Amino acid sequence: MPVTATIALHPSHPAPRHLRRVVGILEEGGVIAYPSDSCYALGCVPGAAAAVERIRKIRALGSRHDFTLVCRNLSSLAEYAKVGNAHFRVLKAHTPGPYTFLLPASRSVPRRLLQPKRRTIGLRVPDSPVVGALLERLDGPLLSVSLVLPGEEHPPAHAAEVADALQGRVDAVLDAGPCGTGVTTVVDMTGSRPEVVRPGLGDCNAFGR
Repeated sequence: MPVTATIALHPSHPAPRHLRRVVGILEEGGVIAYPSDSCYALGCVPGAAAAVERIRKIRALGSRHDFTLVCRNLSSLAEYAKVGNAHFRVLKAHTPGPYTFLLPASRSVPRRLLQPKRRTIGLRVPDSPVVGALLERLDGPLLSVSLVLPGEEHPPAHAAEVADALQGRVDAVLDAGPCGTGVTTVVDMTGSRPEVVRPGLGDCNAFGR
């Protein structure tokens, strides 16, 4: 069984050499477990089809499960979604932060990553120095899902727990200290007004809930 590496990162100033190692793993089609501003998540590059299937197996996900593209900033997010003026104002007010926004996908998103019936994609900009630094070096988004394992209610909070649970099933676990266990607030932006479809860490009242 392949050995899963644990890569220690400073929570606010991750060392470039460690980030380069993580980017190398991702660019070679690897899967990582990483801490965000909400909870641990699984990630790979969007074009790595085999890595996407590995994530599906780890999470026991069906073919219709929505993945999220994790982006470095609002400009990057807008490359992958059709963002109107009303959308933009909401996104600008709530990014970065613990929100996932469901938006109509642009042509930049591979068809196999879309929600099949609605042709939407989840997009998010985390408020995390580690994730931001990683995305800057990766020069592209991460395809991601939260790390809630089958049969569990919450994701693990510590890198050691993640490594124990996923030994040999992911290529690297990033350790930047203890992580939260809450999920993001998911906001559907495809209708006439934003609608909270999953309450989480973000402020639901900001969307009229």
